[in-house]
Amino acid sequence: MKKLFNLLLCFFPFITLNAQINEIGVFLGGSNFIGDVGRTTYIAPEKPAIGILYKWNKSPRHSYRFSYTQSRITGNDRESEEPSRYKRGFSFKNNVKELSAGLEFNFFDFNLHDEDLKITPYVFSGLSYFRYDELHIVNGVTKKDKGGNSFAIPIILGIKSNISRDFVLAAEIGARYTFTDNIDGSTPKDDSFANNRFGNLNNNDWYVFTGVTLTYTFGQKPCYCAE
Repeated sequence: MKKLFNLLLCFFPFITLNAQINEIGVFLGGSNFIGDVGRTTYIAPEKPAIGILYKWNKSPRHSYRFSYTQSRITGNDRESEEPSRYKRGFSFKNNVKELSAGLEFNFFDFNLHDEDLKITPYVFSGLSYFRYDELHIVNGVTKKDKGGNSFAIPIILGIKSNISRDFVLAAEIGARYTFTDNIDGSTPKDDSFANNRFGNLNNNDWYVFTGVTLTYTFGQKPCYCAE
C-alpha cells in the first residue's frame, strides 16, 4: 500500500500539469416515472434524487460527462387522471442506481477561464447502465423478485452559468428511455407470471431526473484558451 501511495505521488504532478479544465460536483433533485402504473405526467418530481458528476471540458462547446445518480422510483394508479388506471389501483416502489457516460454540448461558448458571466443552454446524451428490482403484481399486490439491470438512453436539457470563478450552477431535466418494461412490475421476465402482465407491452418504461447541479472547476488552461 505504501509503494502504491508513493507511485501515485510521483504521477500526480504529471497529471496536474497536463490536465484539461475539469468539473466535479453534485446533483440534487427529484425523480418521476412514466410507464404502465401511476401518473402519465412527463415532468412531476415525486421522490428525492441525488448524484455526483464529473466533466472533462474538451472545448468551450462540448464536454465528456460521467455521473452516478440514484433515487426511489414510484407509481400509484390512485394519483392518475386516467379513470381506468384509477379504478385498477396498482402501485409500486423501486430503486434505481444509474451510471451514465456521454457528451454534453453547449449552445454557446462556455470558456471557464473567462471570468465574465456566461450563460448557455446545453443538451446531453449518451448511454446509462442502471440497477433496479424485478417486480411482479399479483391480485394488486406488488412483489419483488430479484435484482435486475438494464441500459437506457439519457436525454438531458439544461441551462448553466458560472456563478463564481470556481463554481458552475445548472438546472436540468433529464428523461431516460430504458430498455426494460418492468420497472413497474407490468412485464415480469419470469414466464410463470405471464398471465399477470399488463399495460402496453410494446412501450418500454421511462424515468426522469429533474434538479440542479453544482460543480467545482479545476485544472490547467486547456489548448483552446488564450495564453
